Amino acid sequence: MNDFAHLLDRLAYEPRRNAKLRLLQDYFTHAPDPERGYALAAMTGGLTFREAKPAMIRGLVEARVDPVLFGLSHNYVGDLAETTALIWPAPVPSDGEPVIGPGHNNPPPHVPTLAEVVETLGTVKKPDLPARIAAWLDALDETGRWALLKLITGALRVGVSARLAKTAIGALGGHEADAVEEVWHGLEPPYATLFAWVEGRGERPTTLNPAPFRPPMLSHPIDEEGDFEKLDPAAFSGEWKWDGIRVQLVGGRDAAGEQVARIYSRTGEDISGAFPDLAEAITFSGAIDGELLILRERRVQSFNVLQQRLNRKAVTPKLLEEFPAHVRAYDLMQADGEDLRPLPFTERRARLEAFVAALDHARIDLSPLVPFATWADLAAARADPAAVGAGEDADAIEGVMLKARDSVYLPGRPKGPWWKWKREPFRVDTVMMYAQRGHGKRSSFYSDYTFGVWRAREDGTPELVPVGKAYHGFTDAELQKLDRYVRNNTTKRFGPVREVSYGLDHGLVLEIAFEGVQRSTRHKSGVAMRFPRVARIRWDKPAAEADRIDALETILARGEREIAPGETLTETHG
Repeated sequence: MNDFAHLLDRLAYEPRRNAKLRLLQDYFTHAPDPERGYALAAMTGGLTFREAKPAMIRGLVEARVDPVLFGLSHNYVGDLAETTALIWPAPVPSDGEPVIGPGHNNPPPHVPTLAEVVETLGTVKKPDLPARIAAWLDALDETGRWALLKLITGALRVGVSARLAKTAIGALGGHEADAVEEVWHGLEPPYATLFAWVEGRGERPTTLNPAPFRPPMLSHPIDEEGDFEKLDPAAFSGEWKWDGIRVQLVGGRDAAGEQVARIYSRTGEDISGAFPDLAEAITFSGAIDGELLILRERRVQSFNVLQQRLNRKAVTPKLLEEFPAHVRAYDLMQADGEDLRPLPFTERRARLEAFVAALDHARIDLSPLVPFATWADLAAARADPAAVGAGEDADAIEGVMLKARDSVYLPGRPKGPWWKWKREPFRVDTVMMYAQRGHGKRSSFYSDYTFGVWRAREDGTPELVPVGKAYHGFTDAELQKLDRYVRNNTTKRFGPVREVSYGLDHGLVLEIAFEGVQRSTRHKSGVAMRFPRVARIRWDKPAAEADRIDALETILARGEREIAPGETLTETHG
């Protein structure tokens, strides 16, 4: 556990990508199995400990430390794991005298290994968990305690993406990250076969799944000012970017010859059970990359409508009837046992068109190409999809995709072949209401802002009601100014949250960019934004001139008209 803790500590303070990569490679080279496998799982989101909640951690600390002192310390530090690691008291032996002097912050004889922690958390009974975690905290030093709590709460935040970790693994044997991605989704922690392969001690891992997930190819956002002048429009095809959920439809036959149908999310989660109506359409052998949508009378519905089918624990016949799932196909990765990914996009597209036509199924259709000869043509299509063939589906389009005509299908996000050019986001002026400290490098700054818009009370007087929370979109220099503003204008404190001063005659206006609006039971306003971010800080604008709730209700109304009678929009579904 100490080596893993040391790695996390160094990664947290290392801003350079290549330096992080070297740290990871060194650890994976020298750490034994299964330690390094569990470390890899932690960095790639492969470990989940459902019972280790932050509330339980707080309870453990408050049983040993004055709760008021802990609360003040947490408010100052801003991070639960770091606060607990620093304030955790010395263990008290059986004679009742606390351990003091040299050795308190040095590991005692038995320090838990990472494997011991992971495997115990997977088997320990819930009533025994607090005592087990407390014993580990007693056995570790400050850095070890910090790493332990980061691990079990699933919040590493050390600046390492899953892709970077896989790049480090591949480098052990001279493999590209794409090669690791290819075999990744058939593996489980602690990845013994993966390490054996990259180190030349074993065969390349294979899967017996007849309908496996394949890592998707992703795009980069295009820089309108710098990228277009470097690109030739004749070398690219245009495609609509639909406002749905990226999925894969995969079909194959098992050893008994039975058809196997799978629907995967972009991250490889099997969501077939949530969409039985769509799974029935997978009667083929192949893998389609497409967008999950809701279609009614051949018209694509808004994302708000699609949300009625997401995160459902139970799928009722009424839900299937009123919210029929559909996939609009973008690409064909495999067909009848042939891997099509090495083919150029134009050839895959031709194969896809023939494949979808042969299926002739109402649940699956083809995403049309967007005709253009110049970048100006494409800009016009992006601005007004209805004028270039999208028709009534224009409201469900969030932009255009540019795909190099000669591009092969590569896993991950290679820069150059595919670009996304999203439509301009919605924007409203809001007023900051609350602020909270951030995490990691931002744990000392108030960087998470809750904001609101004006709404009339029953007596007609205006009030601010929260509509969202944003924590990015500003520079480091702007963050320092925002942090100073929060500290200088705090009126109330609620643990780590501060309420700032606001009213018709005072307050800080934040211009918020966002992708859409949905109904929310968590906000007093009854609505919440999708993907909000700070577009501008309006130091110059009076709070009274911020937008009213009507602006968001107008955006929401169009989507709500598409909801079937008897259904309502909510943020969470049970």
